[in-house]
Order: sequence, then structure tokens, then C-alpha cells
Amino acid sequence: MDHRFTNGIHKVVIIKKKTRLEELVARFNTVDQAEFYVEHMGADFRDYRDEHDNYYKALEAVRNDAKLFARVQEIDNEYIPNMIFGEKDIVITLGQDGLVVNAMKYLNGQPLIGVNSDPLRWNGDLSVFHPDEMRDVIPAVIGNTYHSTDITMAKACTKDGQELYAVNDFFVGVEDHTSARYKISFGEKTENQSSSGIIISTPLGFGGWHKSVLAQFRGMARAFGLGEIKEKPVGWYEQELIYQVREPFPSVSTRADLVYGSIAGGEKLKVVSNMPEKGIVFSDGVLEDSIEFRSGMEVTIEVADRKGKLVRS
Repeated sequence: MDHRFTNGIHKVVIIKKKTRLEELVARFNTVDQAEFYVEHMGADFRDYRDEHDNYYKALEAVRNDAKLFARVQEIDNEYIPNMIFGEKDIVITLGQDGLVVNAMKYLNGQPLIGVNSDPLRWNGDLSVFHPDEMRDVIPAVIGNTYHSTDITMAKACTKDGQELYAVNDFFVGVEDHTSARYKISFGEKTENQSSSGIIISTPLGFGGWHKSVLAQFRGMARAFGLGEIKEKPVGWYEQELIYQVREPFPSVSTRADLVYGSIAGGEKLKVVSNMPEKGIVFSDGVLEDSIEFRSGMEVTIEVADRKGKLVRS
């Protein structure tokens, strides 16, 4: 059955990413020069070729199946911030889990299908589908008979109207991760701080940067004889963020009391920059799409009013 004529107009947007081989060719101009460099460094160039070939076999399979049910548009991941997604678009990311994260924060409820381009090479917690499954998955999404998981996102906004969303986490600080100075406010408490920056994580992001910071804290807790520190399990859909301050430095002009806490739905964390230059707010590790955070600017971070929709098997 041709679902294009039974379920309205649909478009499938396939988001792809350059392979390591393509990145090497962009640097060294030709495949032969790239191969010479890799082999000269003692690595096996066949691994780069195999990964590249597997990726494009997967892309061809996904593309051909998508064309059976809808119009298809392909974009490279670097152009996601400039993409205007339609309300009925179905988005497919082809690659690893990071591509799912980078795409989802630009969506507003459109279903996202994460396809693992090379299941024998990469694990996939978010990219759960095999390329060959698209002939069944795409019509299920078009017919609204699919399973999905809501993903809680975080939102950062400034008084001058700038907005940025995060699927994993926000970083507020200095772009080179040196000492950041700012005023932080949460609830009824406000204090000036100097630190290596603030991380605000979503439930999905609890397994990322948040986990790294917490691992350090747990190690220190054991060293001081405080026992094992445990966190409650949190579902990806729950309306909660966690903020953590990295390496806060108390002094005569700064404090270190507001260093960790939960931000529930409806609550706001506010940060005012005291940095004349290099201050930044970015999400999910993407520096290219960020907010300059210079002296006097205030950013408010809260649970986003929109959610990601991840298609599940």
C-alpha cells in the first residue's frame, strides 16, 4: 500500500554524517594520501574503508525503503541547526547515538528513528534499528501504529530572546573550560561563584557528563569514609533536571553552597554572567550552535515545554 496517498503528505528526512574516511579525504585531498597517512601512523586503513562501505550500504538501504512511502530529503548533520522541519516530517538518523541527540533538540514532537549504521561496530541505546527494518518501521510511523518514548529536554533562554535546547546537557561557563565567574540563583538562594562551569543534565544525560562528575564525587566520598552514594533511577521521560557545579572555589567574594540540585518542572535556574569575554552556553557538546554569555547577560534554564519523540522497537 502506498501510504503517501492514505495518510496525507509525509516527508522522510535522513540525517547522515561524514565517515572517518571522508573526513580524512577532506584533510588530505585524496584517498591515496589519506591511506598513506594512516598506514604511516601504523593503523590499518582497511578498517576505514570497511566502515565507509558499510555506512553507504546502510544509507542506500534506508533511502530505497523510505522512497517507497514518502518524499525523501537527505542532509548532513552539520546543517541540522539551519533545517526547518515540517510538522509531519519523519526524521531518521543514520549513525551512532550522538547523532540522535544532536538532531532531536531541533525537533518539536516529530518522530525520530535512530538507525545504527553498523551494528557489529557500534552499540546503540538510542539508535536501536537495523537499516533493513525501515520497510516495516516507516509505514508504522506513518500509520501511527508505532511505539515511542518521550524524551525530556532542557531549555535555556535569555532576556533578549535567544533560545537553545538540550537533549543530554547544557554547559554554562567559559568556552575553554577555565575559571568562570557568575551569579547563580535557584529558589530563594543566590550566590556569586567561581568555578569550572555548570552542567545541567536531562534524565537522558544522566549517563553522560553527569555520570562523569558524579563518579569523581563518589570516589571522594569513599576516600572520606562516607560510604557508597546512590542516585534514584530516573526515566528519560521524567520532568527533572540536575545541575552540578564543577570545581567551585569559595573565597572572600564567592561561595560554594549551590553546587548540586534537582530542577523540577516549573522551576528555574538563573545564571548571570560576570565574564567580559569567552562566556558561553552550549548544549550536547556542540560549540558551533551556542549562546555568547558575557557580562550582565542572564540565562534561565528549565525543563523544556517540548519533548523529543524517540521511536522504539
